[in-house]
Amino acid sequence: MASDHQAVPNEKDSSLVEAAELTTQRQSETSNDTIAVNTDGAGPEKEPPQPDSVVIPPVHTVYTSLEKRLIVISAAFSGLFASWTAQIYLPALNNAAHDLHTSTKKINLTVTSYMIFQGVTPIFIGGYADAMGRRPVYIICFILYIAVDIALALTDAYGSLLALRSVQSITISSTQALCQGVVADISTSAERGQYAAFLALPTILGPSIGPVIGGAIAQYLGWRNIFWFLAITGGINLAVLFLFFPETCRRIVGDGSILPRKANQTLLQILQNRRKDPSHRVEIGTPPIPDGETPKANFAWARFLSALTLLFEKEMFVLSTYGGLLFAGLYAVGTAAPSLFAKYYGYNGLTIGLLYLPLAAGSVLAVVLVGKSLNWNFQRHAKRLGITVNKGRHMDLSEFPIEKARIEVLVPPFLLSVIVITAWGWTVENQVSVGVVVVLVFLLGLGLSGTASVFSALITDIRPEKASAASASNNIIKFLLGAAMSAAIDPLISAVEPGKAFSIIASFYVVVSPCLVVVVKKGMKWRREIREKDRRANEAQ
Repeated sequence: MASDHQAVPNEKDSSLVEAAELTTQRQSETSNDTIAVNTDGAGPEKEPPQPDSVVIPPVHTVYTSLEKRLIVISAAFSGLFASWTAQIYLPALNNAAHDLHTSTKKINLTVTSYMIFQGVTPIFIGGYADAMGRRPVYIICFILYIAVDIALALTDAYGSLLALRSVQSITISSTQALCQGVVADISTSAERGQYAAFLALPTILGPSIGPVIGGAIAQYLGWRNIFWFLAITGGINLAVLFLFFPETCRRIVGDGSILPRKANQTLLQILQNRRKDPSHRVEIGTPPIPDGETPKANFAWARFLSALTLLFEKEMFVLSTYGGLLFAGLYAVGTAAPSLFAKYYGYNGLTIGLLYLPLAAGSVLAVVLVGKSLNWNFQRHAKRLGITVNKGRHMDLSEFPIEKARIEVLVPPFLLSVIVITAWGWTVENQVSVGVVVVLVFLLGLGLSGTASVFSALITDIRPEKASAASASNNIIKFLLGAAMSAAIDPLISAVEPGKAFSIIASFYVVVSPCLVVVVKKGMKWRREIREKDRRANEAQ
């Protein structure tokens, strides 16, 4: 995919340059804000004045729209493994407890341990990926993940199951943070909505399709085959990454036109560039780094802890905490649904798993609607401020109200989530028709996936240069709150029944929501403070 950009500039490249020059000329005729032009006086008999200097931002990436979509889809599918690995195992808990001669309570600890490491591990890996590149980290994660899956499929003791589930989480949980970094690498803020929306799919699709797959495998093939399934699908994904997935980290490949060191190249790039002269490895775009100055992989603990540092930034902390609370509501529903459907409707494991599918359908619709809304609202604010937006070029957001542009889109799915999660609890408690439950589950996917999409886009916009680390700092709060909610929801339901329990959760969302107003009002100021702090830190080095 990325290897197409490593060839010598051809006629297509020339046409692109001519098109860019023509665009520059037209912009200079219609706008004084976009391009600065210095001219000398000229009479009618003289040739038209020629611009001496043109101020125009560089193209953000050399990838085409189709290539960007394929890259994001591949990254999102890789991130799906972290999510569905946690959920696919749930229908088999009772079977595993019986086979390993232990209690269900002890088996539940394997779920809790997975979620704890799912929140903590990306703190270390996120900063590493920002420095070393996305591709090597993806490859290493999946190699280790496949090995642990095979070990889990062969385990015959509770202690090894508990330990291996923790290691499994360590190996794969960082892929969601990596996906966030990939989106920041290849997209600008003006177009990020349509790509960032894909980031919410792994979070939502994992809990919705994981139980269906896991329930079917556990019922017909045995619970250990769940891990063989994960190993096989992980191996297929690893092959795709190894062959085609390009390095996107801008520190290493710039706008995608720089050929990285071999450790970051796809197999196709290595084969296609083996016989090429090094001077012919770059096409039009960001200039290549001179020989001997290719970014090197330096091991530094500070890079591993960069995500933890971001967590203490004001805006990042507020967004991550509130977004984590919304996400925890999804885990509350997912954790409580099996026991509630069994108690109030008498459904078995596979039927319960099928009821998660409307959640996936709502999530897919949310990707389309929220993605388009994010881009539209960005354009609306830019137009209001008199800013010309070129989706393919980077835009300075220092004076742009990106918080307002994103959070305005958050309002409809947020309100939908509050209403639906309340109605869902009362509907199940009163054993209303299952058709109503299915519709509510669909709407819950639409609302929660929509809110997750907005938070993903905004967190990337705030820290695009450290997108993986920013996503990792967000994940630690999100998954730890999710683990806490999973543990608390059953006692809460036992105390007050489902209707009141989920009404309490929805009420808490509303009570804490003013923090988003604070972000809108002070977000720009907080970003200025961070930039000034980073500037002083760079000068001190």
